[in-house]
Amino acid sequence: MTTAAEDRTLVLVRHAKAEQGGFDADHERELTKRGHRDAHAAGKWLCDQGIGVDEVICSTATRAQQTCEGIWSAGCSEADIHEEHRVYNASADRLLEVVREADEDANVVMVVGHAPGIPALASILAEGSGSDRAHDLMSEGFPTAGVAVLRFSGHWADLAAGVARLDRFHVARAERQSADT
Repeated sequence: MTTAAEDRTLVLVRHAKAEQGGFDADHERELTKRGHRDAHAAGKWLCDQGIGVDEVICSTATRAQQTCEGIWSAGCSEADIHEEHRVYNASADRLLEVVREADEDANVVMVVGHAPGIPALASILAEGSGSDRAHDLMSEGFPTAGVAVLRFSGHWADLAAGVARLDRFHVARAERQSADT
């Protein structure tokens, strides 16, 4: 393994819109029809941006796993998907620990998780660096099916606050086909 820095891309995805439900069943909540469409739209956007993914770290929650499935159904090449229980409702610090363990051979890693951890991690890593437009969009909120694309140079184990640049931010929304949620 080389010690030279490598260009890395971290894609942070907040799961798509899920059914409303009681706290007891939170882990098993599924995507709504809109959520499935938005997950597919997120995958289409990633493909349109030319972003291929080498490794996915996904929450064990049903809605996060279904978001991954929707992204792949849009034609993104499937990557190694690691279901990780530590991503479920994780803080930004916990998510950072998980990302630092990513495969060193993976240049593009995607994390599919939940708010507030995913939005907080994006903010902490970039700390205002990168695209002004992306930061402006992200400052308006990080809703379901939000996608932040961050770039940095180095090893995953060295990822830390302020070392990344926010390259793009997108909220995936499929065109409305009906009034359902």
